[in-house]
Amino acid sequence: MEISLKGRTAVITGGSRGLGEAMAKALAGAGAQIALVARDLGRLEHVRDDIAARGGIADAFVADVTREDEVAKLVGAVQARFGIPQILINNAGINVRKNLVDFTLEEFRSVLDASLISTFLMCHAFVPGMKSTGYGRILNMTSIMSHVSIAGRSAYSSAKAALLGLTKALALELAADNITVNGISPGPIGTDMNLALMTNPEVYAQFLANIPVGRWGKVEEIGALACYLCSDTAGFITGTDILIDGGWTAK
Repeated sequence: MEISLKGRTAVITGGSRGLGEAMAKALAGAGAQIALVARDLGRLEHVRDDIAARGGIADAFVADVTREDEVAKLVGAVQARFGIPQILINNAGINVRKNLVDFTLEEFRSVLDASLISTFLMCHAFVPGMKSTGYGRILNMTSIMSHVSIAGRSAYSSAKAALLGLTKALALELAADNITVNGISPGPIGTDMNLALMTNPEVYAQFLANIPVGRWGKVEEIGALACYLCSDTAGFITGTDILIDGGWTAK
């Protein structure tokens, strides 16, 4: 089945690397115009140019999506360049790995802000445009840590579990507007965020032992799933969370 996103514009936060970059390239390959959002202009331009070299259309937008004023400016900039977007992928996030008693309040809040508050602000800003067009697709990057956890992930698990709750509530609010809202919960994927885990042989082996399929996931697999969920074909899927974790949470 060929997925076509021609005529659609997608806003992707955290679009400068990792899963954001992979989803941007996948959606661009399916015909969507891509608004890449992150704080690192150099990395954004690299992804933008790579998409252009593949025949796609993308542009770079620098913004801190945890700040309401910057998100408000972002809406105007994206609409001026591409018109009203129909797709929003909330992929921004950070992970601070330490035990709860070792966190500062500022560190804990920074993890919540990056995943949860940024998603609230982006949806708050871009949903009205989707409503005006009568169509929308919102993907929130949750995590297997929305469902299970491990030691040292108190902030990250809290942020992602809350994001899953937001995803379900917003899906119900927007169902009548032909706007779907879903989560994607990746397991261990080979990204920059997980580099410290992948390069530690002992930790890598521990993670691998929890994955029944016997390997880490590929960023391209997340991109393919995102394309499907953002397409017209997936219009009956909303308010759910797709686990793409090699069987980790099935045990």
